[in-house]
Amino acid sequence: FADIDIALFSAGGDVSRHYAPLAARAGAVVIDNSSAWRMHKDVPLVVPEVNVAALDEHRGIIANPNCSTIQLLVALAPLHRAFKLIRIVVSTYQSVSGAGEKGVNQLRKELAGSADSTGSPFAHPTAFNTLFHTIPALGDFSEEERKMLNETRKILAAPAMRMAVTCVRLPLLDGHAESVNIETELPLTAEQVRSCLRKAEGLVLVDDPAADRYPTILQAADRDEVFVGRIRRDESVANGAALWIVADNVRKGAATNAVQIAEKLLERNLLNRPNAAEYLAA
Repeated sequence: FADIDIALFSAGGDVSRHYAPLAARAGAVVIDNSSAWRMHKDVPLVVPEVNVAALDEHRGIIANPNCSTIQLLVALAPLHRAFKLIRIVVSTYQSVSGAGEKGVNQLRKELAGSADSTGSPFAHPTAFNTLFHTIPALGDFSEEERKMLNETRKILAAPAMRMAVTCVRLPLLDGHAESVNIETELPLTAEQVRSCLRKAEGLVLVDDPAADRYPTILQAADRDEVFVGRIRRDESVANGAALWIVADNVRKGAATNAVQIAEKLLERNLLNRPNAAEYLAA
């Protein structure tokens, strides 16, 4: 890694835990796509549209958040700044590509009529089915749900944010969708939410349900933006709104976000950091 400026890691947590410190010590800036470094106290967890200033404190490793967290916060961060979120309820509808090539291959195989589960990353058939991510023995939140809880709080610098998260896989090849209800400290209307999101970076507002215009998985395919719509008041709380968020989980949820981090490092002249890897010495 001695002659590498930026090293993009996407080979799993074990590889990242071993090689990312080596790359950082050699002078590279690591942008890691695994979950290995996301909750490390000295590693920035970055969505460029949300908390780009966190890059200024990097010390050799930068973490790319979970795909579902990224698209959630591209939409919610502007609302947090405008109305101050105090509670988030989110249910995800996630494609099998979140489980990698094995997940995609398994769904294709099942849709072709095969019942062979050899090499499947899933505990149950995925075609025409709904699945949860791996759940701990005590029946707590799944690992995916914990990622969204912890990463959202870290990125928003809101450790006490009240959240309820349910993550579900659907038999889709690509794209994640999220049904979200927010509660805010300040009053808000549906039109105020639309106005806020219409001006937000990285977002496309598609919100005309009467004309059957709302974000869909196919609309977001191969796009770098996050799509948001179905905006309405949540009448179950004093200050609340409901919205629907869709994005390509392989693009904005992974590769695009990592490339955007690299671009911001260059824009902010942050490649060479003094004592970049000192915290990794142990």
